[in-house]
Amino acid sequence: MQRRVPDPDDPANLMKEDGVSVCSQMWIENFREPDRIITNVSSYLRRFELWVLAYQKVCADEIGSYVPRSSITRSALEDLLALRNAVLDNRFKWGARLEFFIKSPKDKTDYASLSKRKIKAILTTTQPAPFQDKLVQEVLFMILEPIYEARFSQKSFAFRPGRNAHTVLRVIRRSFAGYLWYIKGDLSPILDGLKVGLVINALMRDVRDKRIIDLIKSALVTPVITTPVDRVEEKKKPKRKYQKKRVLAEDEPKPDPYWLDTFFGFAPEEAEKLPSWGHCGILSPLLSNVCLDELDQWMEGKIKEFYRPSKSDVIWNSPEGEAEQGNTSWPEFVPTSGPDKTRKMDYIRYGGHILIGIRGPRADAATLRKQLIEFCDQKYMIKLDNECLPIEHITKGILFLDHVLCRRVVYPTLRYTATGGKIISEKGVGTLLSVTASLKQCIKQFRKLNFLKGDREPDPQPCFRMFHATQAHTNAQMNKFLSTMVEWYKYADNRKKAVNFCSYIIRGSLAKLYAAKYKLRSRAKVYKIGARNLSRPLKERKGQSPEYQNLLRMGLAESIDGLLYTRMSLIPETDYTPFPSNWRPDHEKVLIEYIRLDDPKTLEEQRHCIGEQGLVSPQDYISMLVWNYKRNAIAMDQLSLLKSAGSHTEGDDQLLLSSNHETQDPRSKEEEETEEGLHASEL
Repeated sequence: MQRRVPDPDDPANLMKEDGVSVCSQMWIENFREPDRIITNVSSYLRRFELWVLAYQKVCADEIGSYVPRSSITRSALEDLLALRNAVLDNRFKWGARLEFFIKSPKDKTDYASLSKRKIKAILTTTQPAPFQDKLVQEVLFMILEPIYEARFSQKSFAFRPGRNAHTVLRVIRRSFAGYLWYIKGDLSPILDGLKVGLVINALMRDVRDKRIIDLIKSALVTPVITTPVDRVEEKKKPKRKYQKKRVLAEDEPKPDPYWLDTFFGFAPEEAEKLPSWGHCGILSPLLSNVCLDELDQWMEGKIKEFYRPSKSDVIWNSPEGEAEQGNTSWPEFVPTSGPDKTRKMDYIRYGGHILIGIRGPRADAATLRKQLIEFCDQKYMIKLDNECLPIEHITKGILFLDHVLCRRVVYPTLRYTATGGKIISEKGVGTLLSVTASLKQCIKQFRKLNFLKGDREPDPQPCFRMFHATQAHTNAQMNKFLSTMVEWYKYADNRKKAVNFCSYIIRGSLAKLYAAKYKLRSRAKVYKIGARNLSRPLKERKGQSPEYQNLLRMGLAESIDGLLYTRMSLIPETDYTPFPSNWRPDHEKVLIEYIRLDDPKTLEEQRHCIGEQGLVSPQDYISMLVWNYKRNAIAMDQLSLLKSAGSHTEGDDQLLLSSNHETQDPRSKEEEETEEGLHASEL
């Protein structure tokens, strides 16, 4: 019987591991050696497991549901293998419109039978990114993200896993107390696009694999075909008054719900712009961070260069500048006593927006701004001026991420123990960094979403987009929106005030909507029937009737959730959880801890330390118990063997004695028998 030889081109034989385990190994390797230059990334590009994982991710975005690996058809795996081979052989072309190595599961178009008019429309108008382009982008992203995440500065927070706008606000509250001058810069032109040579040079600082670099370079160079603006304006037709709504298919991804779409409209200015470079797709944010990381590293050097400690200052007086500032339980408080001040600076970047805090004279801030303009001109070839980098004092309020940074002067009572044990109380003076939500920006966002009109006295407007929805569904949507707003203002000092204002606007908007929908004339009539939180039904106007309460108790009537946070007491307090100075995301903590425990030196150090203290590690204690048990078991076995051997020897001795007794005098035995016979005859 002949043995079957496995086919090397069979996709099933190429999946030796799970794609997630391959990604995990890449993260561990890069965090173990973050400073090494990567020269052979193509080995991961050949791993078919990554392509299958990328296919699962992109399919989840395309069809709205996760596709298990066992559910992927053989034809799809073969097409995926053909795409991988085309990428490795440099036969892959970005932005293909008619010829594909693999198509989306929901794409049923037969491109071979299309008419010339449709082919021309596909080739000359704006089309969504091809499915195969998204697959290649996903694979490149999975390979490059762990390489650069291990090297990125801890001062950047946008487009990175485990970091968000809340992290920025907590870092500002923790590290920016005591700074007088602030430079707020807008470098968003960099997110619009850089020259290809600058991007490639930034990539090649850490990755020097020709195939990967050429693939990204072709994605940046290949032109993106878009519909001309004039042609779009010509094709615009007047909308019909009544349009039939299209019913979505089961496998078609559903649009964002109303509450989520509304919350996305609240995105601050710093988070609105998402970079999109050529055919890079999801690689664009990563590439922008790679380019701006040079600015982060330059600013970290400037922070060390600018630091000048003063021994007479009560904070930041250590040579390293890493000591805890002031009172660790109240890090926002900065005492202002002392004639001499320490010069210190800090920096943070969120996307294309930067914030620099300076403790020192304004001349230092002006010098730094001049150096920053020169650096951006040389490195990124963008022209900045003083208007793009304004210098503002903390007393004017610094707006960043729709939150205002300001300073409040406080006069706490300082108690300390003098010589002799006498407790002395003195009135101190200091400043407290306050991070408050900007109600002006909140009004601006509501006006943009058509929830408000007017500037001085904002008046809620009905949200007619929910006109055809039921009261229960509308209230549920708005409750989800209010919950996200409560979470967004989690770290604002005026969290209660900001959320209460949002709740007032939403409640007034819904009341006007219900008044127009159910013809109730005014908001007061709506509140009278539907209660303050609009939890009673307005359609039947029987919200207070005992019949409705009985039906609701029996489950025969639809229950309506009232609006949340209609009173100030229901809004949670501001989160003032202390933020560590050396904070890292959870996944990075796990990686660093795993690498540390996996190092043999760590185990030897732990054993040496335990031995010096005269302690026993749990592993050694368990091994000692097992060894003692085995040793005692062996001793018991030997004892039982000795006992059994002793019993056997005693039995043998008795047998020998009896045999000896029987064989030692055979004549006497015969004589006894003859004597017995004679005695019997005599009788």
